Amino acid sequence: MVLHIGVVGLGSDWESRHRPALHSLQDRYKVEFICDEVALRAKNAASQFNALSPYGFRRAISAEHIDAVFLLDQQWSGLLPLQSACAAGKAVYLNTALELDSQAQSEVVRLVESTKVPFMIEFPRRFAPATIRLKELIATQLGRPKLIFCHHRITPAQGANSPRWLIIQRFLAEIFDWCRYIVDGKPESLMSVSYPRADDPSDMEYQMLSVDFQSKEDPSQRVVAQISAGTYLRNDWPEAVSFRPPAAMQVCCENGIAFIDLPNTLIWFNGAGRHMESLEGERPVGERLFSAFHRLLENGNNHFDCLTEFRESTRVIQAARQSIAENRRVSF
Repeated sequence: MVLHIGVVGLGSDWESRHRPALHSLQDRYKVEFICDEVALRAKNAASQFNALSPYGFRRAISAEHIDAVFLLDQQWSGLLPLQSACAAGKAVYLNTALELDSQAQSEVVRLVESTKVPFMIEFPRRFAPATIRLKELIATQLGRPKLIFCHHRITPAQGANSPRWLIIQRFLAEIFDWCRYIVDGKPESLMSVSYPRADDPSDMEYQMLSVDFQSKEDPSQRVVAQISAGTYLRNDWPEAVSFRPPAAMQVCCENGIAFIDLPNTLIWFNGAGRHMESLEGERPVGERLFSAFHRLLENGNNHFDCLTEFRESTRVIQAARQSIAENRRVSF
């Protein structure tokens, strides 16, 4: 089953994740057009797939032979490409959902639920080889997670084009979903604190969440995840960006502890000592994501699980704002 797709927006992950995945999966995807707010960039990308680079996306999306639309970057057009895809009944792969404000996120849910188009949001951390291997180790060697620690230092390049609070919100939402996937449980309550920017108190440069999860297998068991992200690295500190980066995730389990460096490195310890696993030979994250979307369309799977995950992440961010404003722990 070859899906004929259009791409709208070439974001920061195009060269490293999306373009290589589409090249590798040419037996499943045929790129028909590529649109971007920079016309020359779209033309160059389209030439690599023998595709068109139209000036507008509306007519291209509504073409009868298009099966799905990949929205890979948040551009000047906002939600217009999503609205066009939903109106035309096209399947949607969305990479920018967690970058939107709360009003736009609610509109995404309304559009998808009202039109019932096949829909998938990109959660790359779930599909990383190291994450998949960690889930195997939890089931076989490490036992139930008890404590999770995640801290992301946002580089100046990652935070160049948006307010810092919005960038922090995106990373916290992604990391929360990652933790929830590892725990395989429901969030019960959270506490959040933030640190404002010195030059703009209305913005922030650091935020932390402490989330209590309830285990699905045993509701009496609790898992605590401490999640934080910060934009405190400055442009005039270039060497600080690469200095001793923290592990993307540290998981303390019943029978051992594991450290993950995305996407392919996992180091874990138990009574037998240290174990280091490099998963470079595994399929890249982009291929795994696009293969999952292809299966969704091929098998006709329901899209509401994805919306449930999206709602959960946005609800946590809203609860974090409430926790900061009221200086208290918020229960769900």
